[in-house]
Amino acid sequence: MNYFISDFFTREKKPVRGLLPIEWAMFLYMGFTFLMILLTYTKLVNPQSMLIGRVQIAIITVALWGVYRLLPCRFIKVIRSFVQMGLLVWWYPDTYELNRVLPNLDHLFATWEQQLFGMQPALAFAQHFSSPIISELMDMGYASYYPMVAAVPLFYLFFHRKEFQRSAFVLTASFFLFYAIYVLLPVVGPTFYFKAIGLEQAAQGVFPPMYDYFNFHQDCLPSPGYHEGFFYHLVEDAKAAGERPTAAFPSSHVGISTICLLLIGHTKNKMLLYIMLPFYLFLCMATVYIQAHYAIDAFAGLITGVMFYYFLMYISRNMKG
Repeated sequence: MNYFISDFFTREKKPVRGLLPIEWAMFLYMGFTFLMILLTYTKLVNPQSMLIGRVQIAIITVALWGVYRLLPCRFIKVIRSFVQMGLLVWWYPDTYELNRVLPNLDHLFATWEQQLFGMQPALAFAQHFSSPIISELMDMGYASYYPMVAAVPLFYLFFHRKEFQRSAFVLTASFFLFYAIYVLLPVVGPTFYFKAIGLEQAAQGVFPPMYDYFNFHQDCLPSPGYHEGFFYHLVEDAKAAGERPTAAFPSSHVGISTICLLLIGHTKNKMLLYIMLPFYLFLCMATVYIQAHYAIDAFAGLITGVMFYYFLMYISRNMKG
């Protein structure tokens, strides 16, 4: 432990001169969204605050780089990475501000879902499996998403330090790749779309286009299941705190948790992998159970998660801690 702490604050002999890969990933995404702001400026609700937010993030990033140049140690470098991961909570609702001005596409995705399954899994799943035990297991899985995302880089930091920066980059860059899709693909998911069109129409397979409806409305359905459950309330509180009508296809909950599992598999720690696996499976099912996603969103999240993982692991193969 003493060695771990001293190594954290020891001045590095060969400090990184430029930005970290995780910071480059952020600036690339910032550049992409800056272009989107310019293209849609007159339609955006508050473009000035969006631009100011980006300037503030850039200042924070450059300032931390400056601190590291003055005191080049592992501790500052780790802080730089965790700051970028923490700022993801700012970037997520920002996707809504950008895609809300585009025509909504849920009528297409709900139609494809109906054609593929002959019904809406987001409605049928909870109706057929409504027991409190199943409901709580689903909500527990969904609520485990944030602890899972936090646990993986921390595990790398303490037990696989040499690959910490790589794991942080892969995880954060994956978020940005998902966010880029959400900016261009305005799909809100059943909880918002079915609330807008009515459950009767959804059950009958009638899916009218909503155009710019979600530019002005953010109401969603309450999650189905056992309303008195502890994990049910955790999920509902999380929805109330930061959920927006955005980011449905593909499911980043499925995609990012898949990447988390693959990152743990990369360390060959079977015990932690087996501990995380049931939470992962419940999480994947819960995305449809709580009506946050169409089933095709979950499958697409799995596929894109695997693709992003192997792509980002490949381009970061020479990255060191």
